[in-house]
Amino acid sequence: MSIGRRGQLNAAFVLHQRPYRESSRIADLLTAEFGRVALVARGIRSRRGGQAALLQPFRPLLVSWSGRSELKTLNSVEPSGEAIELKGSVLLSGFYLNELLLRLTQKHDPHPELFAVYQATLKRLNQGENPSRALRIFEKRLLECLGYGLNLELTAGDNHKVDASRHYTYQVERGAELSVEENTASYDGGSLLSLASEDLTDERSLQDARRLLRNTLDYYLGDKPLKSRQILYSMHSW
Repeated sequence: MSIGRRGQLNAAFVLHQRPYRESSRIADLLTAEFGRVALVARGIRSRRGGQAALLQPFRPLLVSWSGRSELKTLNSVEPSGEAIELKGSVLLSGFYLNELLLRLTQKHDPHPELFAVYQATLKRLNQGENPSRALRIFEKRLLECLGYGLNLELTAGDNHKVDASRHYTYQVERGAELSVEENTASYDGGSLLSLASEDLTDERSLQDARRLLRNTLDYYLGDKPLKSRQILYSMHSW
């Protein structure tokens, strides 16, 4: 399948870039229409300004490319609005989003709704929203967009409504099950419902949501840990 056409501008964000040969770079982009794509920006390392200045994370872009192979060639790039300036631990939160997308999405698998979720999350982080809450909502929506949505309002098997006053365990790809007592492996029913409604305005719900989403994401990520998460965890910022 041909991905993109010469002269066609596509909404995109840079997720990551790395050196390629002597003077070029490979940029991994998240696009609204074509999903994740890898492009070669030829000669970019030998030039200042221009494409090099624009191909930065968290900047909304319009890009075009060409090529028949898996690795396309960048033709043009231009800004599409102001860069989203993340600083400090919030900047690390942005890199965490990028790493999640690189690890969990497939190339050329479009998810327009995920692109919109990503862009909205960057704006929320930039506007000063609690980073932990913004990340938890992004993680939840990411799983939903990829077909791994959490079952948070009904119990697994018997489909009983989750009770805010009870405690539950949670099995990935199955759902919540009533727990006979509160323990380190259980979640507060109110926390499950808070995550379902994307409220997460109290510390207990945020803590339970972080633990549940981390366990779920680890299931799909496998054994290789996320570097950005380790840094955020050490800073108590995620």
